[in-house]
Amino acid sequence: MAFLKNRTSVFIVGVLIILALLGIYGSFTANPAGFIQRIAVIALIGLVIYFVVRKFSNSSPQKKEQRAFLKAAKQSKKRLQQKSGDSTIKSPTLGTLSSLKKSSKTKKKSPAHLTVIDGKKSKKKNRASF
Repeated sequence: MAFLKNRTSVFIVGVLIILALLGIYGSFTANPAGFIQRIAVIALIGLVIYFVVRKFSNSSPQKKEQRAFLKAAKQSKKRLQQKSGDSTIKSPTLGTLSSLKKSSKTKKKSPAHLTVIDGKKSKKKNRASF
């Protein structure tokens, strides 16, 4: 805000704001329907730009890692609930055959994206072989 310290720049900015307000007032009094239509179009374009920017800014790697962590936490919680639920005695007449088939189809495990690579840490590199 260093440019506002100079009195001439404050005067120029004030004059520009007053002219803008006079232009908006004149446009509104000359054609109110057209003015409202232009404002609506500007707002619509602003919303489209906002959502496009928001969509691309949400694809950061940190947010993807956070979603993966939350998904893994839910799966872990389900496993713990299933393990604790297996110890109780269940009656065999809880579900029909069709409901059991539906539940087995809906349960799909997500593929594991992490693999373990066995390394040879105990062996020392033979520098002469390079």
